[in-house]
Amino acid sequence: MISVVVPTYNEAATIPKLADRLARAMGPRPWELVVVDDGSPDGTADVAQALAPAVPVRVVRRSGKLGLATAVMAGFDAARGDTLVVMDADLSHPPEVVPRLVDAVRDDGELAVGSRYVSGGGTADWPLRRRIVSRVACLMGSALVPVRDATSGFFALRRSVIDGVRLDPIGFKIGFEVVARGRYTRVVEVPYTFRDREAGQSKFGKREVLSYLIQLAKVARDRVAGKLR
Repeated sequence: MISVVVPTYNEAATIPKLADRLARAMGPRPWELVVVDDGSPDGTADVAQALAPAVPVRVVRRSGKLGLATAVMAGFDAARGDTLVVMDADLSHPPEVVPRLVDAVRDDGELAVGSRYVSGGGTADWPLRRRIVSRVACLMGSALVPVRDATSGFFALRRSVIDGVRLDPIGFKIGFEVVARGRYTRVVEVPYTFRDREAGQSKFGKREVLSYLIQLAKVARDRVAGKLR
């Protein structure tokens, strides 16, 4: 089974669209949508739950805004699939690319990262400043992990990649953490075009930048100490 883990906070307007596009993209494959909601005041959890039984959805309700990384880890714990996919709820990650990520995991390696920065990938609707920040962040991360889109939040993996692995759930960049600390022999990058969110407000801010810098420092420290492969 394929478990698509989606952390949410105030995404009631986009979850139905995401679920519909995912259902069409997944076709006959056995899959489930695991929504991990951090107490959204707009009723995201209830909207997601109402999608069943038309959509194979499971909703994990958390009591407050506890952070994206810990939400993804809670989704991993709740998921029933052997193949795990992580994506945003705001439609910036196209659901139609999920089958390609899954196929890459099953055919080419244990870990597949949706990449904006390989041939065929890109970004749309972003101002120049946001593009520059993203590229700089990726260049910093790529010095520590073997992917060009080091800050991607759109990825798929076999469960074995994280079984028994201690992840540090800090900030937004759980994908970077998985690539840095996961157990795998090969990672592949699957191109996609990132589009800015269709509704609601971005959660990106100075706190997330600081968390990423701390995360980079921790991974660099552990690599120097020989704690990472």
